[in-house]
Amino acid sequence: MTIAEGDRLPNATLLRMGDDGPEGVELATLTKGRKIVIFGLPGAYTGVCTTAHVPSFIRTRDDFVARGIDEIACIAVNDPFVMRAWGDSTGAAAAGITMLSDAGSDFTKAIGLEFTAPPVGFYDRSRRYAMVVDDGHVVTLHVEEGAGTCDMSGGEALLATL
Repeated sequence: MTIAEGDRLPNATLLRMGDDGPEGVELATLTKGRKIVIFGLPGAYTGVCTTAHVPSFIRTRDDFVARGIDEIACIAVNDPFVMRAWGDSTGAAAAGITMLSDAGSDFTKAIGLEFTAPPVGFYDRSRRYAMVVDDGHVVTLHVEEGAGTCDMSGGEALLATL
């Protein structure tokens, strides 16, 4: 079942790179008492993800913060080493976007937003989406129909809902 507006996010342990290597991030802890944006995408270093989706949140980050968003997190089905390198290469990390790894696709599957495309080597990857989460509850959810588009799930489109 796909997550919907009004639903509580399932708890999951995602990964990020810390000073001493990969460290777990409990989603319930990350969202408790906070208003955050989470955006998910098919994969690091892929076309639309790199040229449109991540840059849209870099451009709008300050506007989100001005409207009460505590954090913006990008989630992809990649390992935490790749997510850190990608965050560095895109400027997302420098812009203050948290890059999180859903390495086993557990969170992505739990919210019902996985897809598989063997011709391009994608197995259990994330559909492209963006959501506003308030204290663990999904307030706004935008899911793209196609993996190659970034219209509804881009930073500007989500910002317009606040």
